Amino acid sequence: MTFISNDPSWWSYIYFDVFSSYWMVAAGVVVVYDWGSAIGQEIELIWRQRWSLMTVLYLVIRYIGIPYSVANVLVNMPFVSLTDAVSNILGYTTNLTNVVMTAMLGVIMIARLHAMYQGSRTMLLFLVIIFLAVNIACVVLAAIALKHMVAEEVILSGIHVCGGYTEGNFGLLVSMIWMLNTVWEVLALCLSVWIAVKHFRDLRRLGPSTGSTIGDCFRVLIKSHVLYFASFAGVSCLQLIYLSPVLLKSNSMGVQILYGTLEVLSSVQVFVLGPRLILSVREYHAKLVAGSDADTSMNSIVFQEHVHISTSGTV
Repeated sequence: MTFISNDPSWWSYIYFDVFSSYWMVAAGVVVVYDWGSAIGQEIELIWRQRWSLMTVLYLVIRYIGIPYSVANVLVNMPFVSLTDAVSNILGYTTNLTNVVMTAMLGVIMIARLHAMYQGSRTMLLFLVIIFLAVNIACVVLAAIALKHMVAEEVILSGIHVCGGYTEGNFGLLVSMIWMLNTVWEVLALCLSVWIAVKHFRDLRRLGPSTGSTIGDCFRVLIKSHVLYFASFAGVSCLQLIYLSPVLLKSNSMGVQILYGTLEVLSSVQVFVLGPRLILSVREYHAKLVAGSDADTSMNSIVFQEHVHISTSGTV
């Protein structure tokens, strides 16, 4: 049911919605700009290569970002009239997209860790079990949380706003989802750092040629992983702060800036740094192949068909 009011007390809510829409547009611009700046690499390293699971994941995550940003803008843009049904559909779609994108990024992380651990089946089984446990719990919690979220068309002083409200323990459920995802990301980072440190120690006993090649590959993996984790940690902290009951009910300028920053960083983490987890490694492999006449030992790490690091028996 459409809610209509001319009460001046709602103007703080209107200003919040207008300010939020600017941040949504900024997030969309960042996603589109990154896509445009990397389109050359994408064509060479993704479209022209043999297709694999990682290719599909890259393309889905990369190209979902644009319509996702448009949906976010529509939900938060004042003056855009949306029916209750459309508002609910867009709200459910954006929230479910977050869950699906998080799961896809988890699959990419499993592939990277499997490669770093020399294709260990034990490590793969361990990662898959933890991944399934975390994501099944997140899906269940998200489904319950969405039942407590209701979107509706709101007309305030003649301005159309996509409003809504939450019931029950919505904030607690969303916080639990973020905490579970944080546990997964921290685990992935610790495993990456541990195996990287182990390999760097082992490389001291290797010759300069092979050791340098493997060491450079691990540096690429760790660099992209740490950057991705830093963005996730920032987003996670801001999300947990924003979910505070006090802040959720506030329309102050500080809360508006917090919410806008959270939206931009979330888009960067998922739709910019997420695809670059694959693109950075493929770029490194392409340079490695271009710099040598023989086939190198890094075929697997580009996430083509196999996901283990073949090092010709040196490690």
